[in-house]
Amino acid sequence: MFYSKLSLAGFGRFWRPKTGALVVLLLVLLFGAGTVSSSSQVIPTISISSVQAGKTVTLQTHNFPPNMTFNVTMGKMFTQGIGGISVGQIQSGAGGSLTATFTIPDALKNDARIAIRAQTAHANPYYAFNWFYNNTAPVPPNDGTGGGDPIYTGIPTFSVTAVTKGDSVTIRTNNFPANMTFNVTMGKMYTRGIGGISVGQIQSGSGGTLTATFDIPASLANDDRIAIRAQTAHANPYYAFNWFYNNSTGSGTGGGNTGSDGGSLPIYTGIPTFTVCSVTRDGNVTIRTNNFPTNQTFAVTMGSMYTQGIGGTSVGTLASEGNSSARYTFNIPPGLQGSYRISIRAQTGHAYPYFAYNWFYNTTTTLDHCP
Repeated sequence: MFYSKLSLAGFGRFWRPKTGALVVLLLVLLFGAGTVSSSSQVIPTISISSVQAGKTVTLQTHNFPPNMTFNVTMGKMFTQGIGGISVGQIQSGAGGSLTATFTIPDALKNDARIAIRAQTAHANPYYAFNWFYNNTAPVPPNDGTGGGDPIYTGIPTFSVTAVTKGDSVTIRTNNFPANMTFNVTMGKMYTRGIGGISVGQIQSGSGGTLTATFDIPASLANDDRIAIRAQTAHANPYYAFNWFYNNSTGSGTGGGNTGSDGGSLPIYTGIPTFTVCSVTRDGNVTIRTNNFPTNQTFAVTMGSMYTQGIGGTSVGTLASEGNSSARYTFNIPPGLQGSYRISIRAQTGHAYPYFAYNWFYNTTTTLDHCP
């Protein structure tokens, strides 16, 4: 979260001395009392102690050099506070660890994250910088009673826990900041939900882990995969995004597509693939699917080698039904008979389809890696 740099006055520039001058220079450095103390051979840093959203931030200094004036600025996130708004000064006094509170300027009080910097006015200055989340977060009291919320750190994320196809999706948040309003949107796959359709809000309350369900908008109800995003309205917002397969699934006892054993089918993840099990030259090929999504219809095509089966000859369909792994046999079309190698592809008809492809030698054989 922070970086800092130490520049020592008097050590700012070095030059190659003429012959004989090196000894004099070394004597000055070694015996120049008060020029540099051993305690100065450290890096000054600052940490954030507490925040009152849009009002103040309290910081703690570490390893600050003594008898220095540090000008403190705040700025947009990622600026390191360089060229920021002046908010006051720190008089380091005896140096080391100090506590100081600064008012967040009006121009930044609605930002989600703010950079802060403390720097001396030397040509080669001492400086330290950090950043903080602009949400009210006092440190726990030191009276042994506990309580108080820790400063928010990390990255908010969420996972998809259940889907009812074309109807709704349930998400579970992780490490959400407290007391925030997240606007939730859904959009086409690969959009990350940016500029998507508004589907509701999450009020984060005490933050951390929350569960929320949102309706899938009608314009996305038939999409195979859907992007979803949760984002605050700050200038530099908190946000998280994910995506899900739009097929009815459930998690644990939370409902969804319940199997005959009373359990729930897991949410589909991963990539569908298939292997070639056997070939009859110019006759047919048998494949075995792996990790195919259930209850989907795949169009199967064959084509010349290196085409991945794209735009190939239709040889049938593959209905996965309740099977993520099963065997299927397809005839080699006349236009490819006599070919040395052939591409084969299975793909659904969605706008963002499931698909898998492979290839095989057009030679009568049975492969032993296909149980």
